[in-house]
Amino acid sequence: MEVAAKRFFSSPHFAVVGASQDASKFGYRTWYHTHSMAVTPINPGRPSISVPSKTYETVPTVSALPDPKHTALSFLTPPSVTRKVLQEAKSVGIPAVWLQPGSFEDRDLEYAKQNFESAVGGFDEGTVGGEGWCVLVDGEDSLRAAGKKIVRQKL
Repeated sequence: MEVAAKRFFSSPHFAVVGASQDASKFGYRTWYHTHSMAVTPINPGRPSISVPSKTYETVPTVSALPDPKHTALSFLTPPSVTRKVLQEAKSVGIPAVWLQPGSFEDRDLEYAKQNFESAVGGFDEGTVGGEGWCVLVDGEDSLRAAGKKIVRQKL
């Protein structure tokens, strides 16, 4: 799983499925923003999502990403949504996915492992979190493993 996480962060672009404007939801978590990473929120119901220091234009679907073949995709969706979006992601050539805790069932993680260059999720060895591989917990170690410099910015 550590190799998959390293591959995930080797991508030049990132997108988050399930991004939300609601600060009380996990979809509002701004890990990519606070780590100064280019990220595209995917939300079919909003044209943009704002954090105090920036407004991000959203795209409605994975198919609408400008460069899906070079975009790593993180999931913050219920398993039923994740399942459908994984199929769409495969069809447009997304290379790497990160299934956050709570966003998948075992069959979804198996599908991801079989259909993407790398798939991060679950409790495989290497995670330091109690809920399995989570970008909020394991992201910085994975960034370093990918040779990326960690640059923080304010929300």
